[in-house]
Parts: sequence; structure tokens; C-alpha cells
Amino acid sequence: MNEFILEEYHAQLPVFRRLESVVLSTLQNALERNDLLVTAVSTRIKTAESLAGKLALKGDKYHALNDITDILGARIITFYTDDVDRIAAMAEQLFDIDWQNSVDKRTLHQIDSFGYNSLHYVCRLPKSIIDDPQCPQLNEIRFELQLRTTLQHAWASINHDIGYKSGVEIPQEYLRRINRLAGILEMADDEFSRIRIEISDYRRRVHQLVQNGKLDDVQLNGDTFHSYLEVRPFDTLNRRIAAINQAEIREVPLDIYLRVFLALGCKTLGDVEKLKKSCAYDAYTLARHQLGNTGLDILSSSVGVQNICIVWILQQGGGKIGLTRLFNAINGDNDQNALLAEITYEQACNLPFMKKS
Repeated sequence: MNEFILEEYHAQLPVFRRLESVVLSTLQNALERNDLLVTAVSTRIKTAESLAGKLALKGDKYHALNDITDILGARIITFYTDDVDRIAAMAEQLFDIDWQNSVDKRTLHQIDSFGYNSLHYVCRLPKSIIDDPQCPQLNEIRFELQLRTTLQHAWASINHDIGYKSGVEIPQEYLRRINRLAGILEMADDEFSRIRIEISDYRRRVHQLVQNGKLDDVQLNGDTFHSYLEVRPFDTLNRRIAAINQAEIREVPLDIYLRVFLALGCKTLGDVEKLKKSCAYDAYTLARHQLGNTGLDILSSSVGVQNICIVWILQQGGGKIGLTRLFNAINGDNDQNALLAEITYEQACNLPFMKKS
């Protein structure tokens, strides 16, 4: 019987290779379509040697090649435990699942099973994916889809290497230490997922606070500043400045101004908003002085926020040194920034806000 199954395997190998290609491309396209980021997607066809070894161990269980469900195996490795369930739902939509032979090993809760807590689906390709009358086996052959996290995969690989590669039974002392590590990794896997969920909740709360204008309650950091920029807080000033020369505004990223506002002492988005409101009029006055005798008709969308920072620094007595630091933060350290600071200072020195400071 085993010889017959091996002969059938060799005869069907081209079909398995075609099936492998379809399964892999189907999974990759579905993950991209559903915006699911994973560590790896892989497939493999069991070698003749591996199949012969399986038959030698469990030969009585199989009467034909189609009885063996893992000749073709696919594996998706995720970053987070909750992504396993998302991809499982995706797989259930894609494939015909053989529920009787599928198993969720995550529900077994064995003390030493962390690395093997995968979700295993036994699947077939439906005709909605491929329908080739010349090769009906593509819809008949079952294959296995394994879903696990990166930590589970790493643990399974290491444990297999430690436990089986040497062929020597591991003493209980070492097994206990291995199982303790498995428990730590399982806790880490769960904690990574919880942290991701909490960060997502935090971002939603911040976004809502920004949308509602409750900026004093929002600490200034990369995430919150990004949310603040989404409401386009400098657009009104930019439009006023652009109107001086009827200029076009060209969009540029403003994230670099986070470190500028932090350096200016802002701790919350409310601080940024107060600084903006207190300096907006003088920032416009400075722009009018800078642009009035020029023909500039294209301006960067950073013009408003940059002038706000210039006005604030000069009002606080930062002078040319403070302006040089500002331009270094915006443009990177270079010799031209001191010259730019000199020019900007000369443009501003006779304006009313300088006399007030």
C-alpha cells in the first residue's frame, strides 16, 4: 500500500506544484486586499523522503494519497495573536474548510504546548478561485493551512531543534526550564496584543479630543502632533500669507515642527495652539514684509508655522542665535542657517512685535 501511495505521489507532483502556486498567490492577494500585515507567508510540498517516513510511522492510517492532508502545507506567521483570528476568518471566506479534520490547538491549553498552539485548517480550493475541467484535482486535493504568531513559530523551531535534533531524550530538569520559558513567551504574545489594542484606543481618544478642540488635555508627542496636523491648524494663516502675492501653496510635511515646539517649551497641544494664536498676526505681518517686494508665487505650506516659530523666538529674546537653532532643526545643521537667521532678523527688526519685545 505504501509503495502505491508513493507512486501516486510522484504522478501527482505536477498537480501539487500548480496547487501550491494558486494557494500562495491567493493568500498573498487576500492579505494585501484586507490590509493584513504578517511576518511571512510560505508553502511547501512534502518531499518523497518525508512522505515515506510518515507512511512508515502511520502507514495503516492511509489507503490512498488523498487520505493525507498535508502533502501541501501553507503557513502564515502573524505579529499578534488577535491577527490569527482575523486571518482565520479570511481563510474561511476563501477556502472550503474540512472542519472535521481541522483543529484549533490553541484551545488545548497544555503546559508545554505554546509553540504548537497553531490553528490548523484543512482546506480545498473552491471553484470560485480556480475551475479547470482539465485538472479537477485542483478542487479535490486537500491541503493544510497553519496560522501562528512569530513567537509561537520561533519557539516551535527552537524546541524542535533542542528536543528532537539530537535524538536524545531531554532530562526533566531541562524540560521544566523549557516549559517555564514557554510560559513567559505566551505571556509576551498576549501582552503585545493587549498593548496594540490599548495604543489603538489611545489614538482614537486623542483623535476625538483634537477633533473636539480639547487640546489642553492632550500631551504633545509624535502621535498627538500627527492628529493635530490632520485638522490643518495652519491653513488659515497660510491662505492669508499666500494672498499677499496671490501665490499657490505647495504641501510639505510638517512633522519636523514637533521637535521645534517641544524645544520651545510646549508640553500639550493646547500649548501649541496658544502659541499659534498669540503669534499668528505677527507671523502674517512678518510674511508681508518678506514677500511684499518679491514676485514669489509658490509658497511652502510650512510658511505659516515657520513664521509663528520665528515670531515666538524673537519675542522671547532668542535673537539670531535662537533663529539659527530653529533653522538647524528644520533644515539640518549647515552653514547657511546662520546667514538665513541674519537675513530673517534684519527683516523683522523694525516690525511692531520686535519693538514690543
